[in-house]
Amino acid sequence: MGGAIRSVQALHDDQGPWRVGVDVGGRERQFVLRSLTPRIDAALIATGAAALEVAEVYGVRAPRLVAKDLDRCVTLETVASGNTNWPRTLPVARLRAAGAALARVHAIRLEPSPHLPSRTRPIAVDDFARDRRLGNLPTTPLLRQADELIQSLPQPQGETVFVHGDVWPGNLTSTCTLIDWKTAGVGNPGVDLGELRKQIAITYGATPQHIVDAWESASGRPATDIPYWDAVAALNTPTTLYNPEATARRDAFLRAALSQL
Repeated sequence: MGGAIRSVQALHDDQGPWRVGVDVGGRERQFVLRSLTPRIDAALIATGAAALEVAEVYGVRAPRLVAKDLDRCVTLETVASGNTNWPRTLPVARLRAAGAALARVHAIRLEPSPHLPSRTRPIAVDDFARDRRLGNLPTTPLLRQADELIQSLPQPQGETVFVHGDVWPGNLTSTCTLIDWKTAGVGNPGVDLGELRKQIAITYGATPQHIVDAWESASGRPATDIPYWDAVAALNTPTTLYNPEATARRDAFLRAALSQL
């Protein structure tokens, strides 16, 4: 695609990814450049690229991969439409749209592959429950009880589908375009549903049914084992979140899940 770079803007503090303006035929076009950073390694770059390729094949609303060089650990993708600003009050219509968008992702049946591996929890690069088990992080009676219960239960079985792996408001634009696919993979739909439900509970202090209802309507099948996946998502968080209210909301979400297991 050759062209002079006109502008560069870091999208994560002073680190990548970067939004770059490139001169294409005398006009500036915007792209997102991803490469190695202290947070992002080669495997995550490769997973992000593989996920965008799958998304394009199946028409999932996501950025499109423009170029990749995995030997140099760099990719270039289009800028997603919409914005990631969510309102202060619970946006019911947006939650329903998010559930329907996830149903389209989960309609894609896949088997694990090197760049899209099996995912048994959201944000698979983290395993806060294991870290607490090993004594690397402090714990609480609630988190210990929840972890022991989840460890004792068989993992839900079923067909494996395409999962985004990190569904939170910051990765879901106002046009229901999913961005930042670096922890994508193959797994149970609950990996994504539980994570988004947890994030909404922490952000808004409520766990509405709209996400699951819209997912079921769009997919034409019931969402199963939701309490299990809610608990898994809640456990994959730091012991103490960014403020006391967020921690309390996470704990309330986790207690609700445990009460249904």
